[in-house]
Amino acid sequence: MDKLCSVAEAISKIKDGSRIMIGGFGLRGSPDELIDELVDSKKKDLTVISNDLGSPNIGVGKLLTNGQIKALIGSHYNFNPDVSTQFNAGKIDVTLVPQGTLAESIRAAGAGIPAYYTKTSVGTTLEEGKEVKYFNGEKYVMEEAISADVAIIHAKKADKLGNLIFSKTARTFNPLMAMAAKYTIAEVDSIVDPGDLDPESVVVPHVYVNVIVLRSKK
Repeated sequence: MDKLCSVAEAISKIKDGSRIMIGGFGLRGSPDELIDELVDSKKKDLTVISNDLGSPNIGVGKLLTNGQIKALIGSHYNFNPDVSTQFNAGKIDVTLVPQGTLAESIRAAGAGIPAYYTKTSVGTTLEEGKEVKYFNGEKYVMEEAISADVAIIHAKKADKLGNLIFSKTARTFNPLMAMAAKYTIAEVDSIVDPGDLDPESVVVPHVYVNVIVLRSKK
């Protein structure tokens, strides 16, 4: 099954009010052309789940500049001061999640695990309002899995079935998000025929990928 489609067709699957996972770390491993199409689409009231929000009007930060985001779930917003400005103005909601907890919560969703316990955030304000439990005399905080309606991710290469491989640290959150969303769109640098990828190099199996788009700029 050939899953290749256009960027515009892929983004048309996203509806107003969707929960969207966006891969990348800073400006690396980010699905830039999918983000640009999402900006152009004017989809609104989005909940964006991502490690960070790029920089002001750069990368995924364009969605915030364009007023399309109603809520953020992520870890590292230091490089985009627009996040704190809009939060303080009451324009967006922000949920801060420790980076390792964010990764594990997304992984848990992909594995069908609804919640888990971690020592991260014990004794901090991030513990407030959450269930706690003691194991072997030590305190743990319960964290719920984080899922999404759609994930838009970036990979180095795909075959036409949607099997994905990544380039070193540009892998970032992309594989976890592919498994945790109901619908996954992968932007890739190149596409090959089924059988041309080394099976040992495949990180995301095709069953987690709904459509693939070929990046026009390498």
